[in-house]
Amino acid sequence: MQRWSNWSGKVTARPAAIHFVKSEIDAVALAAATARAGSTIRSVGTAHSHYPLVPTDGTIVDVSGLSGVISIDADAKRARVRAGTAIHALGLPLLDAGLGLLNQGDIDRQTIAGATATGTHGTGVTLQNFSATVTGLSIATADGDLVRASEDDKREVWTAARHHLGAFGIVTDLELQLRDAYRVRETGWNATLDETLETLAESVHAHRHFEFFWFPTADNAVIKATDETDDPAEYPIADEGNRCGWSHEVLSNSRTWPHSEMEYAVPLEAGPDCLAAIRDLLRREVPEMPFPLEYRTLAADDVWLSVAYERPTATISLHMDAREDDEPLFRAAEAVFADFDGRPHWGKVHYRSGAEMASLHPRWDDWWDVRDTLDPNGVFLNDALRNLRDR
Repeated sequence: MQRWSNWSGKVTARPAAIHFVKSEIDAVALAAATARAGSTIRSVGTAHSHYPLVPTDGTIVDVSGLSGVISIDADAKRARVRAGTAIHALGLPLLDAGLGLLNQGDIDRQTIAGATATGTHGTGVTLQNFSATVTGLSIATADGDLVRASEDDKREVWTAARHHLGAFGIVTDLELQLRDAYRVRETGWNATLDETLETLAESVHAHRHFEFFWFPTADNAVIKATDETDDPAEYPIADEGNRCGWSHEVLSNSRTWPHSEMEYAVPLEAGPDCLAAIRDLLRREVPEMPFPLEYRTLAADDVWLSVAYERPTATISLHMDAREDDEPLFRAAEAVFADFDGRPHWGKVHYRSGAEMASLHPRWDDWWDVRDTLDPNGVFLNDALRNLRDR
């Protein structure tokens, strides 16, 4: 039995095996063999999830060896990429084809399969999460098949599995909707939280990307506004806050500090009030809170398990040092988020039950029906997901 941990070291497992899959045919054979053995399997990329999506006492399959761009359709502005491809590794190949990702998150180290599994997102009121950009995917299933699903073929599987949680099978590749390559200019400044909230509604609509990190003890908001530009890229790329370059060079940042994180998505119009309520909580419970809160926005989508399903969204993230006990603060914050109809990010810490999650996601039962049809014996479930399903 081996030991596995996520990126922060807070989520651990003792799987029977860790399998590094390096080909599609190996993934198909592994899925079938695991099913025949009556065991379970969970996929992992770079292990950035703070929620226990990966832990299993069966097999953990590392898909990072399935890496690279398979094909690019410049006319349709789409690319097919292997599941273990890191987001940062897509920048140059797509740029060479004159294309770019529609948006990126604050971190670009995750694999594309992991990012779509959990609905990873960036910021921008007109921009959706990674799962919403999936136009097709291939899944190695428990019965030894390789299912290829898209808008035009096996549409129901595609509809559900765009946001797959690793629960349908081993995702081996995905097709992504792209756009023409573009450059952006990022501008940064500081303000108090009250000053930021006064103009927040206007700010999020005035820029393609708008976000801020608020440091409670200093009452300092580090604000970033980013917009498309025709200006040439400025090399070397400057530090975070004021820089200009191709989208993949500017939109993401290096976050090497091991931390845990809770993020909730609330209706866009409720974002400022929710943040103010979280501020009040911190002043009462953690007046010396040294870690920042992150505020971003997200466009509505039609992805069944997305936190932005059918509603424009604001997301608020709390961070804690990975060595600290985060549960007391995160549970208190979760109660505040619940008052604002918050939906937890699938890759971040939360304590919601299956019944609660079902109440937050209108297509919950539909997602599980498709998943259970593809994997009726639960080969690709772990305890965390079974507990949610069996609410």
